[in-house]
Amino acid sequence: MISRTVTFGLSRHKRQAVKMCFNTFKEDLAMCSVMGCFDEKISEKDFINGFERTKSRGPDMSKVENYNGARLGFHRLAIMGLTKEGMQPFNFDNAHLVCNGEIYLFRPLKEELIKKGYKFKSDSDCEILLPLYKEYGTDMFKMLDAEFALIIYDEKDKSVVAARDPFGIRPLFYGYTENGKIIFASEAKNLVKLCKKVIPFPPGYYYKDGKFVCYRDISKVDKFSDDDVETACKKIREKLISGIKKRLDADAPVGFLLSGGLDSSLVCSVAASLSDKPIKTFAIGMDKDAIDLKYAKEVADYIGAEHTEVIISRDDVIKALPEVVKLLGTYDITTIRASIGMYLVCKYIHENTDLRVLLTGEISDELFGYKYTDFAPSPEEFQKEAEKRVSELYMYDVLRADRCISVNSLEARVPFGDLDFASYVMSIKPEIKMNTYNKGKYLLRHAFEGDYLPYDILMREKAAFSDAVGHSMVDDLKEYANDMYTDTEYAKLRERYTFAKPFTKESLLYRELFEEYYEGQAEMVKDFWMPNKEWEGCKVDDPSARVLSNYGDSGK
Repeated sequence: MISRTVTFGLSRHKRQAVKMCFNTFKEDLAMCSVMGCFDEKISEKDFINGFERTKSRGPDMSKVENYNGARLGFHRLAIMGLTKEGMQPFNFDNAHLVCNGEIYLFRPLKEELIKKGYKFKSDSDCEILLPLYKEYGTDMFKMLDAEFALIIYDEKDKSVVAARDPFGIRPLFYGYTENGKIIFASEAKNLVKLCKKVIPFPPGYYYKDGKFVCYRDISKVDKFSDDDVETACKKIREKLISGIKKRLDADAPVGFLLSGGLDSSLVCSVAASLSDKPIKTFAIGMDKDAIDLKYAKEVADYIGAEHTEVIISRDDVIKALPEVVKLLGTYDITTIRASIGMYLVCKYIHENTDLRVLLTGEISDELFGYKYTDFAPSPEEFQKEAEKRVSELYMYDVLRADRCISVNSLEARVPFGDLDFASYVMSIKPEIKMNTYNKGKYLLRHAFEGDYLPYDILMREKAAFSDAVGHSMVDDLKEYANDMYTDTEYAKLRERYTFAKPFTKESLLYRELFEEYYEGQAEMVKDFWMPNKEWEGCKVDDPSARVLSNYGDSGK
């Protein structure tokens, strides 16, 4: 195991020395970006100006095609099928497609299409999508085991189809031009100058003939499983391992974010067991009171990872704040707090390694429960809260993972978002999922008892990520916001807003930064992420789990 510790706020000279030591700096690369406009009155210049705002997602290669006034744009990151033949838009039978996505287990589908007579020019997983659409129409979306956002334009009937994966792991937004024509793009920043109102494309939906149709609602359960605890845990283990294995399939280098918490530690441990060489892991923490770093190192040592610690300071946090709000397109308190550390560690990875893909531990909490869901008054309420969190993920944790990673020219993969795994976990009876074991997320912990992780890591109490980077980070942000406004200024300025009204000086600061970049677009986010205030024990005025009475050893 190789372990490195670096300080984020290095001088330019020292930072360059680190790059030379690692000897891994490469050209800018990024997660893909797509855009589609179907208003011929929008000029080429205006389209390109909007599209260029997400160039950082895919500067490998860019292309804009005009099909008699209908435009499709693509910024590429080559992950599968690294040759020029994998460049989009893909074209087939007068239909054209752009897709930001990973189609897992695409090879059997490709073989099936080849048997039907289809021919392919590249090894790109996304090249199969147009033939699939020709064969199955919109029914194809139910067939996909994928994280994707796509746009299809068919010149024959001038029809437009767009779709997004059931979790919304890949971003997609839409709006309408002054002429009432629809326009799609990977991020809101692509559209703010072209649409009066920017709207998130709903996960698990496709758009066709002017209508949005739900093809899969991952939050809803038709029938609960009858599995007991031991059977459920066996399936949890098998399905999560399968989901991780799928996401290791890449023609580009893969790395891992490791906090030392349960979720990221499990992803890293399983991946290490499936790899024939040490995996590369990265952890971040404040220079004063980082909680996670010691646990992340313990995990890295245990699994034999090549581990890097990135140390940040108060100055790094405050300096990054405006950029983080800009890249996120949100004013949500906990999303911004948690994003700062994630953005900075991904920035380090981008500048100092050749990695293109990062696996993360998001979505586990929504499936198995947060600290506050310990207060759920009944199994029915526990399940209802899980449904809410899963259906809103794309506005919070999933948004954070995508933006922090993609803006730093990397691709996010989320094993806990594996559709087979997540669907099964949602179907487990809530009475055995909720915390009746004196240990939150017990089923996930019990599923991996054995030699995957040290026992103390496996049973470690959950710590909020923004706190685990270091309690001082949130305290620094609150102090900074408090210094920005007098009580009188705060009371006056918060009255500017009617939707999602700021309720602390910190939330006001984030809202004002948001409005600088996304004026009038606050409804892109449903509300502030907060514990369920209808439950006893959850009537708090801060989203951090540290304010809950059951936080206990989580912050140690």
